[in-house]
Amino acid sequence: MDIFKDKERRLILAIESSCDETSVAVIEDGNKILSNIIASQINSHKRFGGVVPEVASRHHVEQIIGCMEEALEEANIKVDELGGVAVTYGPGLVGALLIGLTAAKSFAWANGLPLIPVNHMSGHIYASRFVSEMSFPMMALLVSGGHTELVYMKEHGSYEIIGETRDDACGEAYDKVGRVLGLSYPSGKEIDEMAHLGEDTYHFPRAMMKEDNFDFSFSGLKSAFINLVHNAEQRNETLDNNNLAASFQSSVIDVLVSKTIRACQEYDVKQLVMAGGVAANKGLRERLTQAVESELVDVDFVVPPFKLCGDNAAMIGAAGFIEAKKGHFADWSLNAKPSITL
Repeated sequence: MDIFKDKERRLILAIESSCDETSVAVIEDGNKILSNIIASQINSHKRFGGVVPEVASRHHVEQIIGCMEEALEEANIKVDELGGVAVTYGPGLVGALLIGLTAAKSFAWANGLPLIPVNHMSGHIYASRFVSEMSFPMMALLVSGGHTELVYMKEHGSYEIIGETRDDACGEAYDKVGRVLGLSYPSGKEIDEMAHLGEDTYHFPRAMMKEDNFDFSFSGLKSAFINLVHNAEQRNETLDNNNLAASFQSSVIDVLVSKTIRACQEYDVKQLVMAGGVAANKGLRERLTQAVESELVDVDFVVPPFKLCGDNAAMIGAAGFIEAKKGHFADWSLNAKPSITL
């Protein structure tokens, strides 16, 4: 099924609502952003120290129609020029996902457009297409609030998870450590900034770094950090917060970089993509860039720009083109799958 057969241009409307961003985009040819509207809810969730699902769903209901109208207007596209509607169906918060799904299905049905289901995590990987085309075989390091995974890809749309976290994702660890430090949600960016001002003086554990697998674990690091801070408080000792941040981040980065480099060497890949919210971390970007340059000289390292690391609909549109090319379409019974994997 060629959804662009009678169209002058290859255009997809994409919708993302898996967590706390309502986003709608218009994408051309899978690698060109005509619009990418993002309505963030961060200020609403800050006072709770994390995302509240019911609050997130309510905001999606309020924002989704306006985002769709704005995306089409900014792209200067009429509905009859579109070839299909791509939408995130998981993983994510079930209520939040359902808002985007309902909007996508309604829009697609009303305008006679095919519905393209997209896995949120594949979207993060395909954000790299806005930087450069993919070269296979390739490796993707997915680092976000809920996921830390190494994904091997032989071709477009083929995903083999070769390593994943056994407990907390690194993004979760950042948020929990941020709360202990008294930082506001989300705290990843602030911890990164503090880390650049401090030094690794506390030498936290590097869990599973030398084990013969590509899995991760950040629960022990989180516990070591919390215990150090609480024990110091009980003894009325003062710790240096910048050094705490630097020590925590050094542990996370050492493990991520070590395992990623080893995985790329073992699987002999042509390209490495880092994606997800934590891919915006400057310390991680710097260290992984240096490691690739020195240890993977023939591997192309690609990281999406900062604005495309977080949740956005442009990445869903990019992945939607691949799903459509492979003939992966959904009917009106498409439902949210909050715990789906790649």
